[in-house]
Amino acid sequence: MSTSTTASVSTHILDTSVGRPAEGVAVHLSARSGRDADWQALGGSATDADGRCKDLPALPEGTTHVRLDFAVEPYFEKKQADAQQDAPANRDSGSAVFFPEVAITFAVVPGEHYHVPLLLNPFGYSVYRGS
Repeated sequence: MSTSTTASVSTHILDTSVGRPAEGVAVHLSARSGRDADWQALGGSATDADGRCKDLPALPEGTTHVRLDFAVEPYFEKKQADAQQDAPANRDSGSAVFFPEVAITFAVVPGEHYHVPLLLNPFGYSVYRGS
């Protein structure tokens, strides 16, 4: 929850290759107070069955930039392993993960809430400021 002196962040992930939320993706939150400041790791969460992280840590007062790091490789590896188990004849020795992680950095101002959805597939992604 944002206050007049802090911003707040939420996110969710939609796997556009199947049109469903991406469950079990680790998300880590970092913040800094100024363009030249060092990043401070704040902690993380994992997406739930709805693809949402409902328990990301609060941002410290003075935060000006936020980074969300999404560990998508384990999600796609599990999805690929599940698919191979269902259809062993379709096994492929290559990796289905082109982007093993996604890092999104954005600027924030105090008192604002930032919802940053990730639209994800094995070979691309996009993000936007949601509401």
